[in-house]
Amino acid sequence: MTTPASAAGRFTVPGTALSVNRMGYGAMQLAGPHVFGPPKNPQEALAVLCEAVALGIDHIDTSDFYGPHVTNALIREALHPYPAGLVLVTKIGAWRDDKGGWNLQRDEAFLRQSVDDNLTRLGLDRMAIVSLRMGGPEDDIAAPMRVLRTMQEEGLIDHIGISTVTADQVAAARDIAPVVCVQNQYNLVHRGDDALIDRLAEDGIAYVPYFPLGGFSPLQSAELNAVAAEIGTSVQQVALAWLLARSPNILVIPGTSSRAHLRQNVEAATLVFSPDQKARLDAI
Repeated sequence: MTTPASAAGRFTVPGTALSVNRMGYGAMQLAGPHVFGPPKNPQEALAVLCEAVALGIDHIDTSDFYGPHVTNALIREALHPYPAGLVLVTKIGAWRDDKGGWNLQRDEAFLRQSVDDNLTRLGLDRMAIVSLRMGGPEDDIAAPMRVLRTMQEEGLIDHIGISTVTADQVAAARDIAPVVCVQNQYNLVHRGDDALIDRLAEDGIAYVPYFPLGGFSPLQSAELNAVAAEIGTSVQQVALAWLLARSPNILVIPGTSSRAHLRQNVEAATLVFSPDQKARLDAI
């Protein structure tokens, strides 16, 4: 029997009705190569989304600039009308050009159009969470956050998240509006956000690591390989399980375009490390 996503436990944002299983799903890999164009196997992409929900995943991360427009269209085709409790999270602040390039943009007109595009393509009246994608520590987060706060007040957005941000940007954003989640690069070997994760946990804010398995440069570690061999599982499952063990506010959203791989990712929620194994992984 396949492990349900609920085995990872739940995270609830204090003071809100927002509560999800900590094992989620990232839809980015459903698009074509380099997150551009349609999937090679559209029927498998639709089946992956249905399987994710069947496994109890109730938190799907997407964006209208994946494809562009591809993952949102697939999500709507596969899952609309959406089951109760399913939380769809999108990102805004970027767009793709005709050659597949990634371009950042955060003026008010663009952000409003981006939210409208996500709502239209997903078939929604309001987004559960919209995350603001930043580009670097030098970027001003205050102005675009004020735009998101206004759209929240207008009823287009329930909650606000932020992505690719520093601790100072997190603090500046929270001065303007409540933030329910932070999505940054973080994994077993990319540990720059350790202190930020702990502070967010104290404040009841979710941390959602992107590239949990290394992204375009897969994780490589002799110690990781050794622990996986001891447990009798894959290094990918160990890396996901380590993230879940790292802090109770971490939500994982591994992406895949394969149902078999999806099931393997969810099964990582059942892994338990010995104190020695956990210490060795922590030291990587």
